[in-house]
Amino acid sequence: MQYRELSKFYNQLETTAKRLEMIDILVELFTKLAQVTNAETISQVVYLTQGKLYPDWTGKPEIGIAEKMAINAIAIALGIKNQQVTEVVNTTGDIGTACEQLLKEKRQAALFQAPLDIQQVYSSLVKIAAAQGTGSADFKIRTLAGLINAAVPLEVRYLLRTVTGALRLGVAEMTVLDALAVAFAGGKEHREKIERAYNLTSDLGYVAGLIAFEGLQAVELVEVSLGKPIRMMAAQKLSTPKEIVEKLEGKLSGEWKLDGERMQIHKDGNDITIFSRRLEEISSMYPDVIHIAQKHLNAKTCIVEGEAVAVDKNNPKQLLPFQVLMRRRRKYKINEMVKEIPVALFFFDCLYANGTDLTRNSYLERRKFLKDIVKTSYYARMVPAKELFSTSEIEDMFRTALDHGSEGLIIKSTSSDSIYRAGARSWLWVKLKESYQAQAIGPVDLVVVGAFWGRGRRAKTYGALLAAVRDEESGVFKTVCKVGTGFSDEELEQLPERFQEHLLTKKDPLVDSKMKADVWFHPVLVFQVVGDEITRSPVHTCAFNQVAPNEGLAIRFPRFDGTWRYDKSPEEATSVSEIITAYEAQKKVGK
Repeated sequence: MQYRELSKFYNQLETTAKRLEMIDILVELFTKLAQVTNAETISQVVYLTQGKLYPDWTGKPEIGIAEKMAINAIAIALGIKNQQVTEVVNTTGDIGTACEQLLKEKRQAALFQAPLDIQQVYSSLVKIAAAQGTGSADFKIRTLAGLINAAVPLEVRYLLRTVTGALRLGVAEMTVLDALAVAFAGGKEHREKIERAYNLTSDLGYVAGLIAFEGLQAVELVEVSLGKPIRMMAAQKLSTPKEIVEKLEGKLSGEWKLDGERMQIHKDGNDITIFSRRLEEISSMYPDVIHIAQKHLNAKTCIVEGEAVAVDKNNPKQLLPFQVLMRRRRKYKINEMVKEIPVALFFFDCLYANGTDLTRNSYLERRKFLKDIVKTSYYARMVPAKELFSTSEIEDMFRTALDHGSEGLIIKSTSSDSIYRAGARSWLWVKLKESYQAQAIGPVDLVVVGAFWGRGRRAKTYGALLAAVRDEESGVFKTVCKVGTGFSDEELEQLPERFQEHLLTKKDPLVDSKMKADVWFHPVLVFQVVGDEITRSPVHTCAFNQVAPNEGLAIRFPRFDGTWRYDKSPEEATSVSEIITAYEAQKKVGK
């Protein structure tokens, strides 16, 4: 398929905000691709449509061309001055549109010019991304200029947006999965099977190529694979032990909820790979965790989950807060920080062991596998866990956990169907924290999608951030509040710089907002917010029309609690369904 044909599909996606229309466009695209290309090309198209070259967890270099470098490439390709390109970019506010406009003005396509095909574009972008060292900048510019020279105007719009990280078509992962189900499995009712394969591999392109050419049956056979992170299972929230016992029907076990960084550890012989909850490869940041895993995991191959918690270097029994551990998130002086802030690793789940995929096993079976392969010490421990049979037992364990510095409990179902639901926020796991039992709301993990300029002493920075929660079905971010309090003066000053790389000229297509922010951001950064209560709102889009006609839900008197959750992806933020659950629970107690 030619890149210009793909660009036409991108143009269609760009001109609609309706999810059903997006699915129809993608179905047509994938169907055509399957007729004229191969699995590799379909995978590449999925990655390109996401604005990337590979799954995030691979650690391979992405394109990373700065706008100034792209302007230089455009100027070289069109034989004009950089200043002329810059002026058009400033006027249009978009480098892709600017290049398209300039290309229309400066030249017509050559009569015998060979069209760009998708694989040619993709391989050129891979070369640009991989170029390093002396002369790499010049190589990147020349290669991009060559693509621009070979392209037609519509192609350069999306090519330039792609290379500068500005291709935002509003296509969520769930939308792609729906389209794949319709195109190759007969309907959306099969999405769950395709989604499971994606959750086990964290590779949407691979799953797209697999179902397009080998069918749904091949997708259903996908299992866990060493080296590919499994999308992590998440817990729901409830406020009281009574609610939890009712929800889990009395079949449950409690685990301490620790204040650390969740890790998924892959062991293959003596090779250890560590993935964060964002599915980033973070092995280099934690050489001590690698050593712990090598020494304390008695399995040739395994995938386990654990919580790395900072401990006092003079007393490893003393657990330290999450904010202390976040000082370990760095690229330099790692060995010094290992000595300054050592960690203990608390294991709590086993997803794979010695060739056996355990994700379909029950919680108690997985826990037994884990106990069998973990050799404990001060720095390698099992998360304290206990089967519970009543609300009083939950309350006793909850208080014990708090007394030992834990945040609370994760209550897990022990029923026969308590499998590991990769990528899902499931009622098989429920969080119970002290803050959930208070009258206040939170802390909740919200995604920043926009900002409003401040006034008075805040005139040179943002006065409030527009925050959203995620709709798990559509992948769209729905606004739930404006947050303007809880920030220190220093934090306020740093806000524009913190969000600089995420600035957009218009609202991201994945953001649903009735409010018009002064500044829009790509929904990437997650922060913690507390509030007084959840109220109905005609302004915010969270749960709009779900609890009342023409109204959504909003957090009243929201406050930043001082925590930026760099360990969490926007997909792991608080969901719309969690806000609805909290609202319903609030009504039960008379609020």
